[in-house]
Amino acid sequence: MLLKQILSRENMLQALQRVEQNKGSHGVDKMPVQNLREYLLENWPAIQKEILMGTYQPMPVRRVEIPKPDGGVRLLGIPTVTDRLIQQAIAQVLTKIYDPSFSEHSYGFRPERSAHDTARKAKEYINEGYN
Repeated sequence: MLLKQILSRENMLQALQRVEQNKGSHGVDKMPVQNLREYLLENWPAIQKEILMGTYQPMPVRRVEIPKPDGGVRLLGIPTVTDRLIQQAIAQVLTKIYDPSFSEHSYGFRPERSAHDTARKAKEYINEGYN
């Protein structure tokens, strides 16, 4: 069962480490990443039960406006750290399943790939005479 893989202790601990490493700002609940472990020690059984029962409701995202160089703004949605943990756990399992079927030429949001790799590959194509 996919949900059991997602909620496995190993996967959740890996997701927790990733969320802690990424740091990031707090969501609408104002809980910083540094408080997540302590929060989970007390609340994880109830959260896990809600997920398994299909009743878990993510919190709204906190909206932040990021100024653009041209004077406009870009809207950024910041989930709570608990929701980021759950999203990360899901992404880890689904990436293992679906990433192998993606095109070799796809670079966006892929493991072991970056925007720098995309630029490097584009330069390679240009040097080979493609336009």
